[in-house]
Amino acid sequence: MCKLSAVKNLALALLCAVGLTNVRAAELPNYTPTAGLAGSLSSIGSDTLNNLMAFWAEAFRAQYPSVKVEIEGKGSATAPPALAEGVAQIGPMSRLMTPAEIDAFEKKNGFKPLAVAVAVDCVAIYVNKDNPLTGLSLAQADAIFSNTRKRETAEITNWGQLGLTGDWANRPISMYGRNSASGTYSFFKEHVLKKGDFKNTVKEQPGSAAIVNGIANDKAGIGYSGIGYKTSEVRVLPIAETADGKFVEPTFAGAINGEYPLGRLLYVYIPKKAGVPLPEVTREFIKFILSRDGQAIVDKDGYGALPNEMALQQLADIEE
Repeated sequence: MCKLSAVKNLALALLCAVGLTNVRAAELPNYTPTAGLAGSLSSIGSDTLNNLMAFWAEAFRAQYPSVKVEIEGKGSATAPPALAEGVAQIGPMSRLMTPAEIDAFEKKNGFKPLAVAVAVDCVAIYVNKDNPLTGLSLAQADAIFSNTRKRETAEITNWGQLGLTGDWANRPISMYGRNSASGTYSFFKEHVLKKGDFKNTVKEQPGSAAIVNGIANDKAGIGYSGIGYKTSEVRVLPIAETADGKFVEPTFAGAINGEYPLGRLLYVYIPKKAGVPLPEVTREFIKFILSRDGQAIVDKDGYGALPNEMALQQLADIEE
């Protein structure tokens, strides 16, 4: 059976979901509360998903005042061990688990965790709002951020090398990024740097908001983050996949159809064993996320709601 957790390309994941879904409803269902739900839920994982998890938790608790939800977002790499050890019931991740992480969970629990796609994201490259650069190719991004430069482009260290003139011509580029616990760090390393190494001069930040704030206060700054952290103090650069390709703005439609090269799905992992029902609080929380109500919160937080077919497939997966 084709699972979204096994499909890395967002556009292919959508085709997978459409091909598998037995229900072709035009709309997602509204969430219907169940009577008497009480208990607690712990979420440990992605910083990218931290705000979204908080919004979901707030809306969920409005339905269930007797449910306590705790959220910790220090990076996607913290989710797999927390799930494996039973410290968390929800593991938000802005990337897929690695085979080693899945194996560690399975060795501890006897089954593989289930990846549930919950939102569409564009990893964006940000510059200060006063920066006049009109776009960036992936090769140029690699030349800025990487010391291995696997896209075989000469190193870029100042804004003049990207065609800027005047006061910008000799201005050094100031780079902002995440640490290795971050799923966005791993995504950027794989899809932009071709698994090359970051320069040690990249200023590692504790979270996505810190990257955007750093660039907002640094005219020479450039960095990467999920699109949901965009503010009026920064600009998002259109990206070209090749040196002679067209610049593409980060849009969710472009992410889904593959036109924007840095589109991705965001996930929550849950300890779901096939044939064994989820604990009631976990099940209802996931059902809420994937409902029309939960996906409306995705839109409000600046991410892309899942295509209906994909959300319906996720709902089917958690009932197996």
